[in-house]
Amino acid sequence: MLTRRHIRIKVMQSVYSFNIGKQHKIDDEVKFFKESIEHTFNLYLLLLSLIKSLHAYAEQQLETIQKHNIQNETHFIILQKFAQNKVLVFIKEHESLSKHLNNKKLINWDLEFKYLKELFEIITSSTVFEAYMALENITIVDDLKLVSKIFKDHIATSNYLYDHIEDLRLTWVDDLPMVNTFILKMLKNIEVNKPQSLIFPKPSENQEDTDFGIHLLEKVIVNDEKLQKELLGKTPNWDTDRIAQLDNVILKIAIAELLYFPLIPSKVTLNEYLEIAKDYSTPNSNNFVNGVLDKLVKEFSQENRLNKTGRGLL
Repeated sequence: MLTRRHIRIKVMQSVYSFNIGKQHKIDDEVKFFKESIEHTFNLYLLLLSLIKSLHAYAEQQLETIQKHNIQNETHFIILQKFAQNKVLVFIKEHESLSKHLNNKKLINWDLEFKYLKELFEIITSSTVFEAYMALENITIVDDLKLVSKIFKDHIATSNYLYDHIEDLRLTWVDDLPMVNTFILKMLKNIEVNKPQSLIFPKPSENQEDTDFGIHLLEKVIVNDEKLQKELLGKTPNWDTDRIAQLDNVILKIAIAELLYFPLIPSKVTLNEYLEIAKDYSTPNSNNFVNGVLDKLVKEFSQENRLNKTGRGLL
């Protein structure tokens, strides 16, 4: 699930945390890094459980209407169509998902009844759902398209969801776009007769990338003073106090990758950290980081310090 860029972002978070809390030990930050990767999977489960809870909400409302003989045929049909969606039923009844959720202490969406109600009303009043309701013979393809559109248009973009997960775990804010993309791709390829089409990525499957992240994190922390010295004289128009702390962290990680990871091409390193600076630091960071790293790569190359070999890893 995780990409190399996402691993680099988590290293950046850990190094920044280490710099802020001077009392921290390397082992503490490595532990934080590993937990951050594990919690990315928890966010994945959390979003799947939200889809599952929406389906449960529709079923509960159907039961209420039937129990109390409420005369609202239109609302009944809407609830019925939603509850009968084969992809939603597949997610609801998926045994492995239920086991994962039972083993994790995640949000109980049933306690977020107001959010479920509002989200359900937004979904069922959308033009996409109205078109779905108008279909005479709903196929599995129609069900797949609806669930994918629901997730893309109403769950992945939910401001309430964003604020809620930010309060629960700060690193989830950075994980959310990547997890949303992963879920959307998976939803489009679900086969309701194949339980294995609902994927549960394991951290061990990304072990090479995880090891890369741990190695990079340790190199930056252990060599902090050396890396800081590499920046001397490379920022003549910027006083130390004017350099954003996050820019400083990004530069040191990039330098460590340039000097201590021979299999990663310099161009890859530059591109990755320019994008990270653009997304996470100040508006001027991209040009600043670009200028500094460009100088350093030329200097390291002239001094024969890069020692790059192989085709490299992204």
